[in-house]
Amino acid sequence: MITFYVLAAVTALGALWLATTVRVVKQFERGVVFRFGRVQSRVRGPGLAWLVPVADRLEKVNMQIITMPVPAQDGITRDNVTVRVDAVIYFNVSDPVRAAVDVQDYMSAIGQVAQTSLRSIIGKSNLDDLLCNREGLNQGLELMLDSPALGWGIHIDRVEIKDVVLPDSMKRSMSRQAEAERERRARVITADGEFQASQKLAQAARVMAEHPAALQLRLLETVVEVAAEKNSTLVLPFPVELLRFLESATPSHSALQGEPAATSPEPTPVVSNGADSHWSAHRDVETVTTQEKFE
Repeated sequence: MITFYVLAAVTALGALWLATTVRVVKQFERGVVFRFGRVQSRVRGPGLAWLVPVADRLEKVNMQIITMPVPAQDGITRDNVTVRVDAVIYFNVSDPVRAAVDVQDYMSAIGQVAQTSLRSIIGKSNLDDLLCNREGLNQGLELMLDSPALGWGIHIDRVEIKDVVLPDSMKRSMSRQAEAERERRARVITADGEFQASQKLAQAARVMAEHPAALQLRLLETVVEVAAEKNSTLVLPFPVELLRFLESATPSHSALQGEPAATSPEPTPVVSNGADSHWSAHRDVETVTTQEKFE
């Protein structure tokens, strides 16, 4: 019975010794050993890590890539536009000793640096850069984060700006600008098409002027196209030269109506004999009769 108790005590002491001297380090972790508070240069890899009881303390550091969303930051761009921008950071620990010794909480440190760097990028950039040049801003933000993170044993894998929130008034202004730009392009394309069509028509007119038969063929083709449709329209080709001849041969309206008679001046008293007075009165009667005929 005493032997049984002795064996149980030895087993318990052995289990306690193993619990204090052996640690399991996972594949994605690295172990940093502190012996009497002093960090050891050798980093424990994945597997079993043997420690000196009471003297050693093991701290595990995760080496996986960590995804950290950066809260949305309000800022004013260089062209005085208020925006709200958020981002995401991908990073991992490159030096577990520095991450465990040089910084108390590297997760919180990276998050704070990311927020301040994002505000700085917003203030240095224009609105067009935030909307169109995301890659350049991502690289600039990565460089701003990478310089302090290297001293903490952190490697910034990539940084991306997720979303840019604009005020409603700015959205309406941009939509009007885009609509005006599309309308301008449509008008330019229409004008270009009309210009090209006018050039082709001018060439066709020169060909028809050199070959009058081409105009007749074109006229017959038009008649065929109109006759192909089922309608009651009757097309009679009428030469334009005949119209011009009739216009030149027809007397003008002023010639048909006659020139208006000139108003006779006031009669002046003239002293004459009786024959002269009779001839003057006869002339006045003929003038009145002629005017009535024309009227």
